[in-house]
Amino acid sequence: MTIDRPEKANSLTPEMLETLCNIVEKIQKAQSVILTGTGAVFSAGADLEAARKGLGVSPLWERLSAGVAAVQGLTIAALNGTLAGGAMGMALACDLRIAVPDARLFYPVMRLGFLPQPSDPGRLVALVGPARAKLILMGGQRITAQEALWFGLIDRIVDGDVVDAALMLTTDVMAAETTHVAAIKRMI
Repeated sequence: MTIDRPEKANSLTPEMLETLCNIVEKIQKAQSVILTGTGAVFSAGADLEAARKGLGVSPLWERLSAGVAAVQGLTIAALNGTLAGGAMGMALACDLRIAVPDARLFYPVMRLGFLPQPSDPGRLVALVGPARAKLILMGGQRITAQEALWFGLIDRIVDGDVVDAALMLTTDVMAAETTHVAAIKRMI
């Protein structure tokens, strides 16, 4: 799945979020799903104009994250660049997150006066611990790819094409039986 609005930093509109939700809900039994963006930014989160009209608090964000988390196969966020705002939720819901070296990650909910998606703080704490989750959510810090790797927020920094690297990570999953993939994911 590719977010393709590079002229607006892949910021998401209500229509785009609805489309992403519908796609994810239709592919729950997929053996692998890779989420990425076009251009130099994975996603800047909500389109600012749409956020002012209520998108910042839309239940679509949580619906998308829940859909990603429920996929039975391996889900990978292939961060081709910056990951910000509400888009953080779909990446946190993935099984793996890989990023290009110059990626930046931030979730400016404190500064913007929004609450994070309900499931995001728990997922973030599970990856980075409570203090670093506070650094990101409350301190508003922009985290470099290297810091994100050190924190456990991403799993690998990739030189070259991040989607090709993600595809390599799916090789064993794609060669396995769907039931086997789902069984191992449940065990983990």
